Amino acid sequence: MRAFLTVDDVRDLVAGHFGRARSVVGLDRLTGGTKKGVYRIRLDDGTSVVLYMWAAVEDYWPPSVTVPDDPFLDATGSELFLTNRALLAEAGVRVPELLFAAADRVLVEDVGSETLEARMEYDREPLLELGRTLRRMHTTRGPGWGRPAAMTAQTRPPQDMVLGRVLAHLEAVVARDERVAGARTRIEDHLRGLHDRVEAREEYVLVHGELGPDHVFISAAGEPVMIDIEGVTWFDVEWEHAFLQLRFQEAYASLDPVDLDPARLEVYRFAQMIALIEGPLRIADTDFPNRQWMLDLAEWNIKKALAAVA
Repeated sequence: MRAFLTVDDVRDLVAGHFGRARSVVGLDRLTGGTKKGVYRIRLDDGTSVVLYMWAAVEDYWPPSVTVPDDPFLDATGSELFLTNRALLAEAGVRVPELLFAAADRVLVEDVGSETLEARMEYDREPLLELGRTLRRMHTTRGPGWGRPAAMTAQTRPPQDMVLGRVLAHLEAVVARDERVAGARTRIEDHLRGLHDRVEAREEYVLVHGELGPDHVFISAAGEPVMIDIEGVTWFDVEWEHAFLQLRFQEAYASLDPVDLDPARLEVYRFAQMIALIEGPLRIADTDFPNRQWMLDLAEWNIKKALAAVA
């Protein structure tokens, strides 16, 4: 059984930051997190703050077999959060204000509960502002590709890493699904064909990695605030836009994207499709509370992958 934080667990943290003049009246564990715990701490003056907590009990993900230079693997922890938050803020991205930081937790401002996904239904301005934010990120050049918190010299181009990554994901999936196993050769041939069309390039920018409209909250001032930033990486801009196209669908054009390489975009789009089979199937084997949603996501992407190589 997972034992999550209680009010008693956060009283000293609040007292240490705000003093004894303010006290905790409630603690809500927010849904959606799979690698960390996200808690809203309600205070006696009617305000609230948000606590991010990294601990084994908060992480639903079992280990994944992939390539060693994958910058998106196990992107979790306070060090990544703090490094990426500072980098994004410097690039002009609105992120939650930092109140307190420790090895396994950070306290940040509470930017509210409304997501961009909900706001888009009646107000398009935050979507347009997010597009301007992404343009600032995607024109901020990096020294190479990889995690900002631990930049090392990479020995191969990013599209080669992605090919190795997706082949490792495919290996895991074929052991679990007979349909994918039967199409394995066709899928591999398709992947290698897409990969071989990508021309050499060394232009790396800040990417979020998994930015959907549910990873952007709307502040009281109407600003789009980017969350779940531990996976921010210097990488090909097409990696970001492959995911943006998937998550924003018809609203994607409103983001006013930078110029993209179609060949690079296509191989990354297919690689993410396979990842969205492997990951959901893997976490569905755990005690993750919304298991059926993950299985449905995997099934949707299985059908898309098979249709692509039919």
